[in-house]
Amino acid sequence: MTTSPNLLPIHNRFDISFSHGKGVYLYSKDKQYLDFGAGIAVNALGHCHPKIVEALTKQAQKLWHVSNIYNVDELNKFAEKLTNATFADYVFFCNSGAESLECAVKTMRRYFYSKNQPQKNRIITFSGAFHGRTIAAISAAAKKKYLEGFEPALDGFDNVEFGNIEAVKKEITDKTAGILIEPIQGEEGIRPCTQEFLQQLRQICDEKGLLLGFDEVQCGYGRTGCLYAYQYYNVIPDIVATAKAIGGGFPLGACLIKKEAGQYMTAGTHGTTYGGNPLAMAVADAVLDEILSEGFLENVQKAGKLLKSELQKLQQEFPQIIQEVRGFGLMLGIKINDQIANTKIVQKFIDNQLLTIPAGENVVRILPPLIIGENHIEEAIRKIRSALKIT
Repeated sequence: MTTSPNLLPIHNRFDISFSHGKGVYLYSKDKQYLDFGAGIAVNALGHCHPKIVEALTKQAQKLWHVSNIYNVDELNKFAEKLTNATFADYVFFCNSGAESLECAVKTMRRYFYSKNQPQKNRIITFSGAFHGRTIAAISAAAKKKYLEGFEPALDGFDNVEFGNIEAVKKEITDKTAGILIEPIQGEEGIRPCTQEFLQQLRQICDEKGLLLGFDEVQCGYGRTGCLYAYQYYNVIPDIVATAKAIGGGFPLGACLIKKEAGQYMTAGTHGTTYGGNPLAMAVADAVLDEILSEGFLENVQKAGKLLKSELQKLQQEFPQIIQEVRGFGLMLGIKINDQIANTKIVQKFIDNQLLTIPAGENVVRILPPLIIGENHIEEAIRKIRSALKIT
């Protein structure tokens, strides 16, 4: 099936469509595909997980939407469960990662405005960042290819070199409100921060009285083998933007906030129509229960180590194609020789019935559902090897 001419032509789609999915597999009319992209790190529990289907079906027969002018039992329940599992005291629910980033930025600015320091409204961000597609998000990332045709960018963001602590220190002024960073850059090609760098950012924020925000839209919710990457790094931020896997495929975003940082986001300062609706909350509750179930995250860590080890063996086998294997947990990247387009490699994988995701720096992202086992890893490695042999 060709892409409809009625769709705004903003996506380059691979020529494949699916009829249904189950577990770690997607199905076209006549083929089965091993899904190691998970809808770009969204389908954490794979496709049509029985517990999610049950939660969705049960709630769909009761209540979908009433809006936030009323109390919502499912919203209150999930908010308590999620904050109890994290550093946060408050959570704001929305519908996407970009919306969660918007809340993070507004929270930082509102904090200092309410402390009679309205001049402190600038946020330090980093080269290579991706924070979403809204004007605020592309302004924060400051990447030319996302800004082109949409300038002028919104003022208030100071972009510095990723991983350069001296550049951060140099950029801080009496107008700086906070620092916003992805602990692992996803769209740019799976580029993890070092623990030392994040610890230094936390120390700087503490010394200067700034707020530290993490964008964990892609790297959060179990992908590193911890519920959130800040737990893996042992660095506690003031704000975390999260989305993608939180709904297991159901559109949902959230902004997690410490009480000190969020106390000034009072009635009327922010809002949402659909965010936190009963249907989304019921699904998300089932997803979180599964991720926090005994042994789940340990299995993610185990699978991640095995998968990375096997990919590194392939690097040794195909050094002319694979230059590096990046990342940890089940957020991995294969850096491809720049003479070969990563989209060509992704297409070769598709031809071998394996789904992966292209990214920046000519990287192929490996983002499987968090439920994969050794048999799925073995299958993926066989398919990758077969594809690389004919490249």
